Amino acid sequence: MKHLFPKIGIVLLLCFLAACKPASETGKLVATDITGADFGQTLSLIDHTGKPRTLADFKGKAVALFFGYTHCPDVCPTTMADMKKTMKLLGSRADELQVLFVTLDPERDTQEVLAQFVPSFDARFIGLRGSVEEIAATAKAFKIFSSKVQSEGRSAYTIDHSAGMYIFDKAGKIRLYIDYGEKPQDMANDIKSVL
Repeated sequence: MKHLFPKIGIVLLLCFLAACKPASETGKLVATDITGADFGQTLSLIDHTGKPRTLADFKGKAVALFFGYTHCPDVCPTTMADMKKTMKLLGSRADELQVLFVTLDPERDTQEVLAQFVPSFDARFIGLRGSVEEIAATAKAFKIFSSKVQSEGRSAYTIDHSAGMYIFDKAGKIRLYIDYGEKPQDMANDIKSVL
C-alpha cells in the first residue's frame, strides 16, 4: 500500500501533463467541426482589384473566410496578422489556402482602402466588398452578427461583429469554424486537416 501512493501520484501527474498539451500535439482540432452545415454555401462580391468573386472561384484551394473591417482597432488586424503567421507555418502548403477578408463596413472600406489593407498582411490575401445591402445579405447567410456602434473621435463609429473564421475544403464545402484568438500553430494544424 505504501508503494502504491507514489505510483498513483506519477500516473496523475502524467494525466495532468497530457491534458495540458496544446491541441496541435494531441491531434485534436481547436476548431469546431461544422462539416455538413447548411449555411454559408456561397457569396458573390467584388474583390479589392474590382473583380467579381464567388466561392466557386477558389475550388481546388481551401478557403479561410473572415468578416471584419479596416477601421477595427484590434480584432481584425490581430486576426489578419495571425493568418499571416499561419501561412508561414503552412510552408509550401500555404498556396493551397486562400484567405478572404469580407468587409462589414462597405461605406468606409472602398476598393482602394481594401487594396491597401488586406494585401499588406500577405499579397495573396483578398479583400471583398459589396453594397451595404449585399454585405448585410452575405453576413446573414454566414450567420455573422454585426452592429454599428456610434463613438467619438475620428472614426465616428465602430462595428461589433462575430470574430471567428470559416474554413472551406478544396471542394468548396464548409468544414470548420475557428474562434477568435486561436494560436497560429493550432490554426495551421486544423487547416492542414482539410487540405
